[in-house]
Amino acid sequence: MLVIRKAVPTDVPAILALVKELAAYEREPDAVIATEADFVRDGFGETPAFEVLVAEEAGAVIGFAFYFFTYSTWVGRRCLYLEDLFVQPAHRGKGAGIALMKALAREAVAKECRRFVWQVLDWNEPAIAFYEGLGAKVLREWLTVRIEGEALARLASDRSRD
Repeated sequence: MLVIRKAVPTDVPAILALVKELAAYEREPDAVIATEADFVRDGFGETPAFEVLVAEEAGAVIGFAFYFFTYSTWVGRRCLYLEDLFVQPAHRGKGAGIALMKALAREAVAKECRRFVWQVLDWNEPAIAFYEGLGAKVLREWLTVRIEGEALARLASDRSRD
């Protein structure tokens, strides 16, 4: 039987393992540098930076939804931002993904969010079809912008261009 529940600190090893599976699926197998200690510190302390729902079947964590809240200046309300959603391939097509998305939608409504937002890789057609089937709109005109590593440090320093 499938159970969707809030993650607890003892779920962190399973969550990190799934994050690594997701990275491999997204063709970035060596990109994950987060540790169990990072997740415990930042997700289960006094002021958590994120929340996680897990999909559990027969006592085993088979999927997760990693999310946090942002704020939209345009709609004047908070938004639920889904950072990662992943269900192990052997368990796909059995309802875990839709159960996680419904639980997130309920969380967004309960917190009076006006938007539920996430990103999907442009080549991930199965995920795009899944999301559109839920009623989501893929905003293809928006591009993700990211600065990290040395470029971030340089921008933050006095050495950056003014």
